[in-house]
Amino acid sequence: MMIEPPVNAVHLDGRLEQLPISNEFAGLPEAFYTRLSPTPLPAPYLVAVSAAAARLIGLDPEQARRDEFVETFTGNRVLPQSTPLAAVYSGHQFGVWAGQLGDGRAILLGETPANIDAAPQRLELQLKGAGATPYSRMGDGRAVLRSSIREFLCSEAMAALGIPTTRALCITGSDQMVMREMPETTAVATRMAPSFVRFGSFEHWYYKGRTEELRVLADHVIERCYPHLREAARPYQALLSEVAQRTARMIAQWQAVGFMHGVMNTDNMSILGITLDYGPFGFMEAFDAHHICNHTDSQGRYAYNVQPQVGHWNCYALGQAMLPLIGEVDDVHEALATYQTEYTAAFDAAMHAKLGLATREEQDGKLFDELFAVMQKSRADFTLFFRRLGDLRIDDPAGDAPIRDLFIDRAAFDAWALQYRSRLRREASQDDQRHEQMHRVNPKYVLRNYLAQVAIEKAQDRDFSEIARLLAVLEHPYDEQAGNEHYAAPAPDWASHLEVSCSS
Repeated sequence: MMIEPPVNAVHLDGRLEQLPISNEFAGLPEAFYTRLSPTPLPAPYLVAVSAAAARLIGLDPEQARRDEFVETFTGNRVLPQSTPLAAVYSGHQFGVWAGQLGDGRAILLGETPANIDAAPQRLELQLKGAGATPYSRMGDGRAVLRSSIREFLCSEAMAALGIPTTRALCITGSDQMVMREMPETTAVATRMAPSFVRFGSFEHWYYKGRTEELRVLADHVIERCYPHLREAARPYQALLSEVAQRTARMIAQWQAVGFMHGVMNTDNMSILGITLDYGPFGFMEAFDAHHICNHTDSQGRYAYNVQPQVGHWNCYALGQAMLPLIGEVDDVHEALATYQTEYTAAFDAAMHAKLGLATREEQDGKLFDELFAVMQKSRADFTLFFRRLGDLRIDDPAGDAPIRDLFIDRAAFDAWALQYRSRLRREASQDDQRHEQMHRVNPKYVLRNYLAQVAIEKAQDRDFSEIARLLAVLEHPYDEQAGNEHYAAPAPDWASHLEVSCSS
């Protein structure tokens, strides 16, 4: 019998061999997954490692220099205590029921103790791109270097922004080629999360009419991720309500930094309300509320301004799947009603913080709306605008030039700034204090698509240095970072042709 390590176990010396791994998900009935080993890749090599992610699980980042590390996180070597598997789930894709899906290129290795914000947890380790599974749907089960770099960098960037997300431990690569739009080299990204259960995991059993499996899954999620709900009078309704609230808060945070997920299918929505499955994502640059970051999304279902409503729709899909457990439609609606309340409150709080407002007035919503209208008209750079707004001084309109320069219609900005200054005066706002507070919530550095593209192109020539440099910048998005200012620059002209799609 394997003795489970305590949840706050310290990995003795940070070595890979000391990493305690178990697999609670593997304790579910076999209908929930298929046990299989990753498919090896020839001559793998290390592309990148996140020291911060490694330390979360007590792993010394220097271990990444070892061949054993590369072999393990490519899938060529399975740790003795690991029980690798691929999970089954279903989902709605672009609003259409897609039926059975599942981990078509991801394999769960197991879980290990972690410390997150000084709180003991367990993080599952999953290899993305580890080969075909029974759920690959005629695919090859591989990820390519391009998409793996994007996911790695964005996972760690989002964590540094304080947005709930999966984490990325490392990328390994191989010269083995696969065909996408063109031949590309393969890679494996190691992701970490407390759970990879999705909304679609629940939908899978609901649409099969298998209520007992639905109950087993819900009990697993409550026991593992929401133990405080075990004693709730109606635990399944409480679970749905908490998931809805967490999802709403997460999407409010997306909107506040201009992040667009690109493919908010229910199989890409985490039961934990964390950002999951980075594919055709993007950070808003020239502001357009209707911007579609996913070239595949021809109808704009997942445009920036639609994300909050789509999150709500997805929660309704989850509520439908959980109806057999909750029992009454009215109780499902009661749980889901928390989404809109939570989103509105979270986004309102985020906007007050982004504008450095310490108090609330009835007309603040109008001030926010008018700001976005002015930004929309001039296509002002989202990140640069909010960052520079923190430098505004109440009694010095002449110093607004760096902010005004972001606007084609400078008069429209001036008119809005007049209202903003009046609002700041009413709460006796102090310039220096407000500047410091606003710079703590308005990042200077985000993962603009062109920055990722530069790192990708260098990596395709086996130069991985730009990934490391960019990661180091993105890990401190709110700092000034002397010498790195060029990473905050708007996209150059050559980047106008860049497109990301579901293959990204």
